[in-house]
Amino acid sequence: MLTRRHHARKTEEFLTPTYGTRFFTNDLEAFSMSENGTNPQSAYQIIHDELELDGNPSLNLASFVTTWMEPEAQKLISENLQKNLVDQSEYPQTGQLQHRVIHMLASLFHAPEDQDVTGTSTIGSSEAIFLGLLAHKKQWQSNRKKRGLSTESPNLVVGGDVHVVWEKFCRYFDVELRMVPLSKERFVLDVAVATSLVDENTIAVGAVLGTTFTGQLDPVVELNEALEKRFLEKGYFVPIHVDGASGGFLLPFLDPEFVWDFRLSHVRSINVSGHKFGLVYPGVGWLLFRDRSDLPDDLVFRVNYLGAEEETYTLNFSSNAAFVIAQYYNLLRLGKQGYRQILHNCLENARFFARKLKKSSIFIPVDSHPSLPIVAFSLRPPHAGREMEISSELRKFGWIVPAYSLPPKAENIMVLRVVVREQVSRNMLEHLLEHLDISSKILKNPSLPVQGSPPVC
Repeated sequence: MLTRRHHARKTEEFLTPTYGTRFFTNDLEAFSMSENGTNPQSAYQIIHDELELDGNPSLNLASFVTTWMEPEAQKLISENLQKNLVDQSEYPQTGQLQHRVIHMLASLFHAPEDQDVTGTSTIGSSEAIFLGLLAHKKQWQSNRKKRGLSTESPNLVVGGDVHVVWEKFCRYFDVELRMVPLSKERFVLDVAVATSLVDENTIAVGAVLGTTFTGQLDPVVELNEALEKRFLEKGYFVPIHVDGASGGFLLPFLDPEFVWDFRLSHVRSINVSGHKFGLVYPGVGWLLFRDRSDLPDDLVFRVNYLGAEEETYTLNFSSNAAFVIAQYYNLLRLGKQGYRQILHNCLENARFFARKLKKSSIFIPVDSHPSLPIVAFSLRPPHAGREMEISSELRKFGWIVPAYSLPPKAENIMVLRVVVREQVSRNMLEHLLEHLDISSKILKNPSLPVQGSPPVC
């Protein structure tokens, strides 16, 4: 039975509006738990309002990750957030959906039908790259042991355009990083230099399909030809791991004749980000091996304490099943035609934006006809080097457009970058161009007041 005091307190909490509660005037403990909690409405509103200080995901053109999904996909995500993907004996149908996605992607990437393709879902491309390279290191060690050779001093050859995760792998797993530097004229892998760095201790060569820095493509065909020639001359086989985080979901639909995947003999593993142009919320990625033999068996763990024996090849054990299910939804819902339409729109909008920049007297695109919907651009002289100021000015309109320097040997070049995702319309890009023009005028004359259209919200 409620006491009179308790009943009065409950009545007061019920009648008090959210913004009238004591929680909106009291100092909250930010880094330690308070002794007493708060009601759910106040807790929600406090956090919700604080997160309003974040940028608008729709205007975050720095991000490659998906910021919109259909209501039906969001419903599936909500319905399955409580499922742990590793519990496949408890959730066997979820495991089936993961298996289907792997084989759908294998078909997109032209895995040979006579080989036993295998793969796994991951939290994103970073985990997928770790797992792919770890398999290549183990495979190299195993091959060396069989021949009675030393397994000391493995190395990995990559271009200076790779994501930082490649460097992390080498540092975490004791592999020598042999990086081909960029130049002021070339922002992708130099095949001749890369090949000169390859030796019998090379576990793999990395190729990037859509670099984080400029969105350009490493020359995978030329790299494959060089490694085939090296194999014939030297007798040791060096695999290619393709980082398709950005381009892996794009090129099969935008340019299906473009060769970069398992059609090439040395491409043995591919990673791709489902949460980028796979059109799924973060985070989900995928790792595929050309054949089951490319994944050493001693890296696959078999556990039976979840109800049945299961195989697992991941860096972490638990992961959410909802985004794997969302990936299957997209593949089922959109089909090849749907992906083709969406991604074609992204590319056409990116090329429109690049063409406009090329005509500008202030900006110049790195590639005026980009292969992927990623546009990197710089300021023309005499304003080159002031890209960060442009980025800062754009933030006043709500846009998040990153400015950064390129990797070593091209570090004197500054660029801004716009990722044209599904949600970025032609109209939005027109607004962005207008705000770029206003921002560039402010740089010429910092005292000039901001004029023009209101911020895009």
